[in-house]
Amino acid sequence: MLQVGDMMPAFSVADEQGRAVTNNDLIGKKTVIYFYPKDSTPGCTAEACNIRDNYHAFLAQGYQVYGVSKDSQASHVKFKEKYDLPFPLLSDPTTAMLQAFGAWGEKKNYGKVTMGTLRKTFVFDEAGRVVRIIEKVDTKNHSEQIL
Repeated sequence: MLQVGDMMPAFSVADEQGRAVTNNDLIGKKTVIYFYPKDSTPGCTAEACNIRDNYHAFLAQGYQVYGVSKDSQASHVKFKEKYDLPFPLLSDPTTAMLQAFGAWGEKKNYGKVTMGTLRKTFVFDEAGRVVRIIEKVDTKNHSEQIL
């Protein structure tokens, strides 16, 4: 389980355009990585659009932002285009990155326990060290929680 003070876990996934993104690519800038369950669902759309609407504030504070789910690159392209999202969406169909960050685990849905993506956000400093973890995400006001 990733904790404040830990270094960013190693990962290599593709963004919606198929470009490889690794943990090493993110070192040198403050980074927000948010994990969400599924493209174009109500909560995930609210969260992404809230970050989009406040994206200028992230940039002004020197942050780069990445959204991550296990959805396909094609799904991410549609989601980005439909909601005009200005930040990259990373595709993790194997859940390796989700697991490395502790964003994959048991979820209860209508009394049934399944494995799935846990909505979590990690804030990293320029060195790649965790400075904050948000586990109780308010999808409609997530930017305020982060900033």
